[in-house]
Amino acid sequence: MAGSLLLSFAATQPAHADRGIADLWKSIKPLTTIASAMNTGAHPDDEHSATLAYLTLGKGVNTSSIIANRGEGGQNEIGSELGNALGIIRSRELQEASKVTNVTLGMLSEGINDAIFDFGFSKSPDETLEKWGDSVVYERLIRKIRELRPDVIIPSFLNENSTHGHHRAINVITVRAFKDAANPDIYPEHLKKGLQPWQVKKMYLPANSKDYSVIVPIGDYDEIYGASYLQLGEESRFMHKSQGMGKNYDEGPVKPDLFSNYYKLEAATVKSKDKEDNFFDGIAYSFEDLAKEIESVDKDKKVTKGLRVLQQDADKVIAAYPTFAKVVREVHEMKTDVQNVLNDVNASDLNKATKEDLLYRLHVKEGQLNKASMEAASVVAKVTPATGELVAGQTTKVVVSAFNGGSVELTKIRLGLNVPEGWTAIPAGADSFDRISYNQTVSTTFDVTIPKNAAEFKPYDASILNADVSYQAFDTVSKLKVTPQNAVAILPPYSMSLSPSATVLNTLKTEEPIPVKVTVRNYTPGASKTSISLNVPEGWTVEPAVEEVNFASKGETKSVAFSVKASSHVETGKYSIMAVAKSGDVESTRGAQVIEYPHIGKTYLIQPAELKIEAFDLAVPQNLKVGYVSSGFDNIDQYLRQLGVDVVKLEAKDIQFGDLSQYNTIVLGIRAYAFRPELIPSNQRLLDYAKNGGNLVVQYHKPEDKWKPELAPYPIKIGEPLIQWRVTDESSKVTMLAPDHSMFNYPNKIEAADWNNWIQDRSAYNPSEWGKEYTELISNGDPGEKEFTGTFLTAPYGKGIYTYSTLVWYREIPSLVPGSIRMFVNMISQKQ
Repeated sequence: MAGSLLLSFAATQPAHADRGIADLWKSIKPLTTIASAMNTGAHPDDEHSATLAYLTLGKGVNTSSIIANRGEGGQNEIGSELGNALGIIRSRELQEASKVTNVTLGMLSEGINDAIFDFGFSKSPDETLEKWGDSVVYERLIRKIRELRPDVIIPSFLNENSTHGHHRAINVITVRAFKDAANPDIYPEHLKKGLQPWQVKKMYLPANSKDYSVIVPIGDYDEIYGASYLQLGEESRFMHKSQGMGKNYDEGPVKPDLFSNYYKLEAATVKSKDKEDNFFDGIAYSFEDLAKEIESVDKDKKVTKGLRVLQQDADKVIAAYPTFAKVVREVHEMKTDVQNVLNDVNASDLNKATKEDLLYRLHVKEGQLNKASMEAASVVAKVTPATGELVAGQTTKVVVSAFNGGSVELTKIRLGLNVPEGWTAIPAGADSFDRISYNQTVSTTFDVTIPKNAAEFKPYDASILNADVSYQAFDTVSKLKVTPQNAVAILPPYSMSLSPSATVLNTLKTEEPIPVKVTVRNYTPGASKTSISLNVPEGWTVEPAVEEVNFASKGETKSVAFSVKASSHVETGKYSIMAVAKSGDVESTRGAQVIEYPHIGKTYLIQPAELKIEAFDLAVPQNLKVGYVSSGFDNIDQYLRQLGVDVVKLEAKDIQFGDLSQYNTIVLGIRAYAFRPELIPSNQRLLDYAKNGGNLVVQYHKPEDKWKPELAPYPIKIGEPLIQWRVTDESSKVTMLAPDHSMFNYPNKIEAADWNNWIQDRSAYNPSEWGKEYTELISNGDPGEKEFTGTFLTAPYGKGIYTYSTLVWYREIPSLVPGSIRMFVNMISQKQ
């Protein structure tokens, strides 16, 4: 592949006293090896973090992590975002985790609502590949293998019945790709794009201490990093905060099985043995190994001599550590020699495959040397926009700067800014500088003009702004590509959000108006005004017809209120209300959801400014008062309020000391016992509440959520392994085992149709054992499997009622699934 690889990195993080020495080592260690590895997984957090830390940070191996989807179908332990918003969070967490282990990250899912979507738990790789599109996901994996050319590939999971179908699917296609990536007849269109077939040399599968080929000593302690590779891997896993990942481990191999990872050789194109020293036995690992390989085949003395020079160069770089100035000199001498070998390879008569392989590995080394130069010279390069929140048609300023924190004087500094096609970026002053000495900064301000047709922000695309920074040291040029620290986004000029964003239109009460609040944020650069209106279904009315909004400055937020009335005859079904902002010839119908957490920074999800409405019959008892104990994972309480239910969000003091008898029903959100520490000490108060006539509803828990069978009035034991105790087919048949029970008759008559059009799942973490006192309300299971009867349990308890349900209400109700809402209302309306 022609051309030079440029280093791409974000602007620096807040300074830490021990960062320089460790980061210098992290940057030069890869110069010692030409080996590469790839780890494949399905979701963010599937990566084998400790093994990756050992390979990259410990051995310097050029390692990639290829993940299929964005985790959109999972749960969120830090907020209420689900779906695409959660996918954005998990993708950003994965990016930050990959930085910790110095891993190249690749995603098979390429955009919002991509075909390779996390549709929830799956028990089958066949179902997974059918939903993703086998050819779609497979082509993208083959493409990644051909782009990154790993010597070794390691899927994170086995294809076992006890494993998530997404994990199994990745195993299946990785095993298949081992041979297919080398076959030019598989996706021949890649050849037209200059992408050559690639044969991975070895494939390993996860194994155990009884049957393995390779041990990875992740418990080994690295003095430079001040941690074991297990600890370094967990440092990256702590970035997956939305999944509650990361554990603290002590130093040293206290438990040998825990402090080693085991892998079994599944396939190889090189000679191998039963027990190997490492993944790269029989594979060229160093420049010296490459030289010997070429001698055995082509015997090009000029190229082999050059490779041996590079081996000596790498050794000299390591020997110069930790003296920064010495490392800079050795790195730049190696850069010169890499360019010489590139020229020799291009001019050689080596066979095409050998030449292609050498050129790729040398270009990788160029990129690694650029990074090593930056760290050794203590160069801090930044691209700093005046604002990260832009709108089409505006102008702005962007500063590109370079700081020299090292003792080596740098010369011929060039600062350039790259912008999308159709934009202009003009330097307001000099963009090249003769020299920069210790503790000096040079910078250039660019005047940037954004066209009126500029595309809106896409959270999974590369940054729309990046800078080229180059400098010379010891007569050799280093090139860096720099991106802004935070997202730079083209946003709607007037970003709107509707409250509520989704609601029920009760067809028994169509005369009741729907209050709609539109919150508008001004992203235009300065004072402005706009008119806000609503587009409603035909026959519906809205008052007022339009509201004028004036903004004094950018970033200001204002709200306007509307009242919408449906037509007198509304059919059951889906409806939509869209907000429209008009200002001159500018019209906006979009909203930008801000997603911001300390560990991932700020980003955005742009979507229609829309209120989704589901119309159906719904009976709700008057004066129903509910206490809701949220775990932070759902917003069911908000939807209950929209239905006319008096809902009070219970805080710790309410549960511990409050008068619980004032509530007709108390509902515990999913996994509440794990995330509300006051619940277990107060559990007897909750049981007494039910015993004295209350209606206590508990949603699903995992065993690790501090759940114990005795937390319920009559024991409930959760089935394990958890993977076998859930129903993933959202359209699976449901049988009401007690159709005459009040749960299915008051205040709404539940029919078979109420189980239609559910999303993602039916139930999770079903009980395996329960007291005989409970009534089993439904029977349900995935096709071809034994049905569960403990999914929906209820029992009288004293004067009250206790209900335990593993139905996934927290997904169904925000998606306005009519049957789920009707049943939930029934569940909170029960009384003896």
